[in-house]
Amino acid sequence: MFNLSNYLLIKNAVSSISNKATIIAVSKSFPIDYIRTLINHGHNHFGENKVQEAQSKWTDVLKEKSNIKLHMIGKLQSNKAKDAFKIFDYIHTLDNQKIAQILSNLESDSDKKLKYFIQVNIAAEEQKTGIDPNLADDFIKYCRFDLGLNIIGLMCLPPVNTNPIFYFKKLKDLANENNLLELSMGMTNDYIDAIKNGSTYLRIGSGIFGSRSN
Repeated sequence: MFNLSNYLLIKNAVSSISNKATIIAVSKSFPIDYIRTLINHGHNHFGENKVQEAQSKWTDVLKEKSNIKLHMIGKLQSNKAKDAFKIFDYIHTLDNQKIAQILSNLESDSDKKLKYFIQVNIAAEEQKTGIDPNLADDFIKYCRFDLGLNIIGLMCLPPVNTNPIFYFKKLKDLANENNLLELSMGMTNDYIDAIKNGSTYLRIGSGIFGSRSN
């Protein structure tokens, strides 16, 4: 059974530093019955990285709990964009024109509007997705002004086994240059540093739910 104490410890640690940071409980790979204790406690923001898993887990719950907000934190494939648009409230991984155009078209045919973070490949790592930092300004303008998407901020995944603070600061500077107020950065091992460097959305999984079996 899920132990609420881990969540409460993290929540208290976050609130002691900032009253602006939102905890996204990354519930990917955990069954909904395991997550329900946290739902019943009143936590509203949850992160998933696969569209199909999100649909199977959350469709019925959202009918009961309309205040829950779902965050897409995984790579979004174009053939899954329509389904993602239906179930998610936030997309954290917008990083190319094709997906942006598809989402813009979906919004034009709907009353629903999502909130978007543009994922920046902040260290220009070949193995990672995300827009190149040198191309980010133009892509942000394209999404906001040409497509009319509600870009609220930027997201990054710093390189592993490095001090993330340099990359958090770099992302914050990029956001400031583009008048974006929100930053999606910080996970279980570095969320304290992320908050201290301006993060407003923390993606915390194992720190809350424990280790995953897959």
